[in-house]
Amino acid sequence: MSRIRSAASTALDRRTLLVAAASASAATGLGLAFGPGSGSATASQPAQVRAAGRRVATAPALPSTAGTTLETFSAPRGGGSYRRLGDGPAWARTVRTELAGAKSGREARRTTLASFVQLTDLHLTDVQHPLRYEFLRAGRPGSWRPHEALTVVGAASLIERVGGLRGGPATGSPLSFVMTTGDNTDNNARIELDWFLGVMNGGRITPNTGDPRHYEGVQNSGIKAFWHPESALRDADKQLGFPRVDGFLQAALRTVNSPGLRLPWYSTIGNHDDLAGGVYSFGGNYFADLATGSRKLQIIPAAEAAERFKDERKGGDPTGKVMKELLRAHAKDMRTVTPDERRAPFTRRDFLAAHLDPAHTGPGPVGHGYTKANLDEDTCYYSFRISDDVLGISLDTTDPGGHYTGSLGTAQLRWLERTLKAHKDDRILVFSHHYSRSMDNLNRDPARPGEARHGGDEIVALFKRHPQVLAWINGHSHKNEITPRGTFWEITTASHVDFPQLARVIEVVDNHDGTLSLFTTLIESAAPRRTDHSDLSQTGLAALYRELSYNAPGRSQALAGDPGDRNTELLLRKP
Repeated sequence: MSRIRSAASTALDRRTLLVAAASASAATGLGLAFGPGSGSATASQPAQVRAAGRRVATAPALPSTAGTTLETFSAPRGGGSYRRLGDGPAWARTVRTELAGAKSGREARRTTLASFVQLTDLHLTDVQHPLRYEFLRAGRPGSWRPHEALTVVGAASLIERVGGLRGGPATGSPLSFVMTTGDNTDNNARIELDWFLGVMNGGRITPNTGDPRHYEGVQNSGIKAFWHPESALRDADKQLGFPRVDGFLQAALRTVNSPGLRLPWYSTIGNHDDLAGGVYSFGGNYFADLATGSRKLQIIPAAEAAERFKDERKGGDPTGKVMKELLRAHAKDMRTVTPDERRAPFTRRDFLAAHLDPAHTGPGPVGHGYTKANLDEDTCYYSFRISDDVLGISLDTTDPGGHYTGSLGTAQLRWLERTLKAHKDDRILVFSHHYSRSMDNLNRDPARPGEARHGGDEIVALFKRHPQVLAWINGHSHKNEITPRGTFWEITTASHVDFPQLARVIEVVDNHDGTLSLFTTLIESAAPRRTDHSDLSQTGLAALYRELSYNAPGRSQALAGDPGDRNTELLLRKP
């Protein structure tokens, strides 16, 4: 594998970027922003993309590494089993030439085609929700995260970081939009969907359900398998050095102020948005009643938990039949909690309707990529215009038949083929939640039992037949990984719930020498790296969110990826 390190310098001409004149963000240097209702093509419009309006050229700022991992990255300090964080060494940019050679002088010739931010796997979590699978923790430590109560605080801090970026770190070009690539919520609960839309658009979010005055979850249960931040209980996490933080639970449920994005943003659905626990396709009154009801299972024996987790990973219970039997068998072990109708599961139609609600438009566009046609047809895939020369495609890779891995139904695959054929002269960026190797789920959609499902290998082969596809950008694995796919790059980005809690800036440039470059730059949230366990302000909690995620028992040490999966310049031949 040929990789060459390079400085992130560039010169750009007046053709560099096109910006919607009507966009309020253009005045603040935020870039290619399309107003509400623009630039979206649905499943009913495969061959046409609506015009984004009159556009004018803007001059880029100088490239800046400020706020990126090119400047510094969180690193552990001190010894012991529980580590504090501080400023660590920067992650250098790696040039990858597997798909095309790097020609000298390209820095002076470049013009920017697209510049945007990818967020993925926020997992905004109602930690008091009755239908969660934290009860597996005795047999699988990673089944519950000690920092989950702070997901909304952490997401708001990430939005703050995006708002503070000075443009593309490699080119200085104004950022034009933000794309989420799924698992925006964790429990498929309506209240979590409300929190997600509130965080993205800005406003006050209170991450509390049930009793408005008291926390009712595993962190005050007295069960030693969970971290009890306000108790002297010598729980399993405190034995690993986790601190006592008095006032933590009340602070974690306090109202959060999100600054909201100032850029247009687009949405992609993930398995945690569409399936219970990200796994189960079950329906019916039993599970809905459990989600909104007054009984919550908190723990089961370790051996049973380990066996249940192993079965779940194999995908042998996509409709939740075994899970239903388990919950019924442990009915007597459940804790009484305050019921809350806001915890009800949402359907894909609910997901679409919430995005299309005018109250959730924020910086736009209306629907955040989804349109009324999506709602009418119950589809969660669409295309949208990024710039004159670049088209975006958002796919729905969740399998409604159940299990956490993905696939496409035949109708969506045929729509994708038509869209690619209709845009042979465009450069195309594809977005989805699942990455190609995780798309091996052929469970039939209960709503379309006669429709076949199609896996990742088939999608990769399709993209190779259409060299205008530059990149397939996704998440799901919670790990940074960039893979050459012959004619395009597959860019998989780590989550913002598991350490290292990252998002990615992506810049697409024409080198005017027969090659294109995709620059990828990772960013952390705006929270300080050093924590003060007595600081329970929103900023202090955001810093603690990162520190706790670093120390979470069972976390993978490999999620940051290798240097070639982080800050990169990815060369490819110009189609």
